Amino acid sequence: MPLMRKLGAEFIGTFWLVLGGCGSAVLAAAFPHVGIGLLGVSLAFGLTVVTMAFAISHVSGCHLNPAVTLGLVVGGRHPAKELLPYWIVQVLGAIAAAHVLVFIAGGNGTDPLAGGLAANGFGDHSPGHYAMPAAFVCEVVMTAIFLFVIMGATDKRAPAGFAPLAIGLALTLIHLISIPVTNTSVNPARSTGPAVFVQGWALTQLWLFWAAPLLGGALGALIYRVLTTERGQELKSP
Repeated sequence: MPLMRKLGAEFIGTFWLVLGGCGSAVLAAAFPHVGIGLLGVSLAFGLTVVTMAFAISHVSGCHLNPAVTLGLVVGGRHPAKELLPYWIVQVLGAIAAAHVLVFIAGGNGTDPLAGGLAANGFGDHSPGHYAMPAAFVCEVVMTAIFLFVIMGATDKRAPAGFAPLAIGLALTLIHLISIPVTNTSVNPARSTGPAVFVQGWALTQLWLFWAAPLLGGALGALIYRVLTTERGQELKSP
């Protein structure tokens, strides 16, 4: 598949993840009488991955996340030369989605940035006021498990056709656990999109939501690769 087609698919997929996931939090989570709450937002993030995985996995692999791309490179599932281009379009897709969300959310006369636009944060900007060390560990562990699931679900030895469901449900569960801690990132692009518009504290704290998911993604993929590599088989990247 030509690289430009892969990048186009990643842009659209990441756009959908941020618009669907963050949009559910901003527009629907606390809507009067029919708010979807934490459970609904968690499910929305999972559904964005499920739907896009079925739509574009055959085009780009449906990473939608710099930590996933890094993890798959470390895990020997994706060429390292495509890492930076994937990261760029993922971030651009997230920023584009956040821009659309700001426009929609401001359509009722309110300030969409006043509520934080579902940006990720720690300390005073954590939904549960969790400190930075707890937020960092949470993001590392959650992303590591996410990559472990992705590596396993997409393994050629795994049951065919079920990877999108396993990955989407894993992301849903991750959000159910960690929204109170950081608003759940496990995805540097997802964090960057809202932060670009919220600015201030969101940009100041953005470093954690790059460092921790990237570290976790690399660890999760590496652990899976080591555990499942047969004796005598070399660890080679494509």
